Amino acid sequence: MRFKLLLSTSFLILTAHFGSYAQENNHTLWYTKAAEKWTDALPIGNGRLGAMIFAGTAADHIQFNEETVWTGKPRDYNRKGAYQYLPEIRKLLFEGKQAAAEALAQEHFMGLQSTSGDRKVWVNEIKAGKGLKGNPALANFEDKLWKTIKVPAYEGWETVGLANLDGAVWFRTTFDAPENWAGKDLVLDLNRIRDQDFTYINGQLIGNTDNTEPRKYTVPARLIKKGKNVIAIQVLNYFDKGGLAGYKDTTKKIGIYPVGESIERGISLVKDWKYKIQDENPPAVPQYQGSYQPFGDLNLYFKQTKSLVTNYKRSLDISTAVAKTTYTLNGVNYQREYFASQPNQAVIIHLTADKKASISFDAELSSAHRKSSVKTLANNVIALSIQVKDGAIKGESRLTALIKNGSVKMINGKISINQADEVTLYLAAGTNFINAQDVSGNPSTANIKALNGLKGKTYTEIKQKHIKEYQSYYNTFSVDFGRSDNENLPTDERLAKFATANDPAFAALYMQYGRYLLISSSRPGTQPANLQGIWNDLLTPPWGSKYTTNINLEMNYWPTEILNLSALNEPLFNKIKGLAKNGAETAKAYYNARGWVLHHNTDLWNGTAPINASNHGIWVSGGAWLSEHLWEHYQFSKDLKFLESEAYPLMKQAALFYEDFLVKDPKTGWLISTPSNSPENGGLVAGPTMDHQIIRSLFRNCIAAAETLNVDAEFRKSLTEKVKQLAPNQIGKYGQLQEWLTDVDDTASKHRHVSHLWGVYPGNDITWDSNEKMMQAAKQSLLYRGDDATGWSLAWKINFWARFKDGDHAMKLVKMLMKPANNGAGSYVNLFDAHPPFQIDGNFGGAAGIAEMIVQSHQGYLDILPALPAAIPNGEIKGLQARGGFELDLTWNKGVLTSLTIKSKTGGPCKIRYKNNNVTFETKVGETYNLNGDLKAR
Repeated sequence: MRFKLLLSTSFLILTAHFGSYAQENNHTLWYTKAAEKWTDALPIGNGRLGAMIFAGTAADHIQFNEETVWTGKPRDYNRKGAYQYLPEIRKLLFEGKQAAAEALAQEHFMGLQSTSGDRKVWVNEIKAGKGLKGNPALANFEDKLWKTIKVPAYEGWETVGLANLDGAVWFRTTFDAPENWAGKDLVLDLNRIRDQDFTYINGQLIGNTDNTEPRKYTVPARLIKKGKNVIAIQVLNYFDKGGLAGYKDTTKKIGIYPVGESIERGISLVKDWKYKIQDENPPAVPQYQGSYQPFGDLNLYFKQTKSLVTNYKRSLDISTAVAKTTYTLNGVNYQREYFASQPNQAVIIHLTADKKASISFDAELSSAHRKSSVKTLANNVIALSIQVKDGAIKGESRLTALIKNGSVKMINGKISINQADEVTLYLAAGTNFINAQDVSGNPSTANIKALNGLKGKTYTEIKQKHIKEYQSYYNTFSVDFGRSDNENLPTDERLAKFATANDPAFAALYMQYGRYLLISSSRPGTQPANLQGIWNDLLTPPWGSKYTTNINLEMNYWPTEILNLSALNEPLFNKIKGLAKNGAETAKAYYNARGWVLHHNTDLWNGTAPINASNHGIWVSGGAWLSEHLWEHYQFSKDLKFLESEAYPLMKQAALFYEDFLVKDPKTGWLISTPSNSPENGGLVAGPTMDHQIIRSLFRNCIAAAETLNVDAEFRKSLTEKVKQLAPNQIGKYGQLQEWLTDVDDTASKHRHVSHLWGVYPGNDITWDSNEKMMQAAKQSLLYRGDDATGWSLAWKINFWARFKDGDHAMKLVKMLMKPANNGAGSYVNLFDAHPPFQIDGNFGGAAGIAEMIVQSHQGYLDILPALPAAIPNGEIKGLQARGGFELDLTWNKGVLTSLTIKSKTGGPCKIRYKNNNVTFETKVGETYNLNGDLKAR
């Protein structure tokens, strides 16, 4: 047994983990400075509640989420009778008229958007001066009491002080016209304004635009006065990113100058302008689907002198799911611990100091939602209420403070604590969401239940119960890739050096961090992990922080089976049931088909209709891909009851849809999928390769499931015939696997989606054993596509290269995924995946990809170390799962397998391949088999 010591900034730690000793940094992220940005902060979560810990010393910021805070409401997403346009769309595609097909589909085949407000009425009210005294357009209008704001703000006025505001805002400024401008027409160059503007010079309207076109207004000479002139702009913004945006290239200035000249000869208007909010309730903007929302913010303001802070450290121990902040101030050592308890359904914050009466701070709740309020409920409890804009969700969070000695007072809706020895904060939150059809719940119910459950419990009890529950998932798996010098570095420094360092232990930490994030965002009984897991601070997050089902939602769940987190599939499987119900209505409305269908996106409300644009939104394989997860769970678990009662019924209904949907290609006679697309590349087409791989796999899985269950003989026969007729994988003129039915691949394309390789991973439609030639063609496609990609795409490519058995190439991409993001793909300081911006799927796909280098089981046998990179010469993994109901422990040294332990959970034959060595033996339920590096019993 090895003993390792870690000397940290302030103390010596010896930690035991999985029965062997390892350095703290193999399961800890840590830093020597507080978080500055949201992607520096450390995430905690219990599946339902998530929080980001900034860990400042003078002020601590805890931004928090509750999984059901979304925009939107239960409604019908389906366009009734859309199927009537299906034959014409198909006809146009068969005739090669893609643009016409897309235009027809955009008009008649997309899902229904939410109800829009009456924009015309609102604009007229705003133009008429609603909410104002006087006319701000006039030069002599008194704006002395107006506030100031920086202009322009390319990413919206939200970034310069008007957080989360939509509506009508007036802006005013002045300029002094030089004498030599007398008699000259001028150009007022404002570039982009979001969304509509009415622009005045000295009280006269000189321009009005209602789109994103650059604004270059000509100002007649007669309107310009000698000396001071007033510019007044009324900006109407309907949704996200409002105001004077200016130029993306900030070296280009907005300003005013004589016609025929340039801004260099003019006056820059890049400066502070005065502003006044006229109205912040614009009409609702129609949306195809809902967006995930933040709940609120907890800020702790510490009453301390401005002395020098020393020994600062913030950390996250992913083996216990406890974050910690420690520092020394005025000779006092302070510590805060934070965790999101699943048993007690609250975020817990525990503050201590090694000197009595040293803890004094104010605790304040607030929210980004414009409709939010805080009230005092008791002498140590405050509540934050929120209402999502233009949606059905209402929420309430409660903060309770328990103190040891000292005093607690309620001042202006804040909890004020003075000279306490110790403080524990309980933060609970709930909404009115019951299910995707029912929002009749009481938002306070979850809070009352959580806080009642915490009564009478000590902090130590609560923490121990949290750790025990969390470790029931975390401790099922361990990984050790050896030691490295960089383990002693803070995580941000370690990340910066990883690309050029010999630090395999960091890759092991990344695997476990992926598991940590999934445990924290997907517990049984919760919603599944979305595009950002459960963490989001924006009212308009990237891609709505939804569930994108043409790769991203599925990638979130790649680690569940192989990395021994099978129970975390439950939220996904429950989601599939809801989607199948709604998807049956979509199948009927759009394709007049049986079964169920899911297009490329969904939300809290289980929308299944096509959204956004027809060139990428009409993609029919979401239901079939999710069905693959059901089958994979059976493959790993061999749970016949699950197969019979849950998986097969859903898989069968998905397959029934394609039985009705597939049509004969008039040129080849093959059955093909149309209309669809190869996500999100090449537009609306007939017969994308990815669809056929997914459908063929679904049919084969349904046949195998029905045979196992001894049911549906006629259905099996029908699917067997259709598998033979389905368009096959094809090799194109460049030796590549074709992405489409026709050989039109562009070898210069570096598109982030490599969808036609689905059959390589996560599917098994193309394998080395079944078709080496096709596998080589798939590899050639990936070589053409290149290595550079967005974060999640890098993660997918890691899995591809593992399946291609090129571990060194896979490891190259691991290093690209684990490099500082710096406005590109990689990882943020807190190791969140950067698309960019943040998307969590890369964390999950990357963790699964490293495992795929170690063991593969998709070809009917256990393939041991199939793609071990030279950068991980030594290692030990315990608890890795494989298809067939097997759990593996293995060790290797200098790139060579030294031991393999196989636990058979369900019995049956076990086939193993290691290099050129193959063995097969029968196993019994619950028995363990110990083999050496030559696959001989030991």
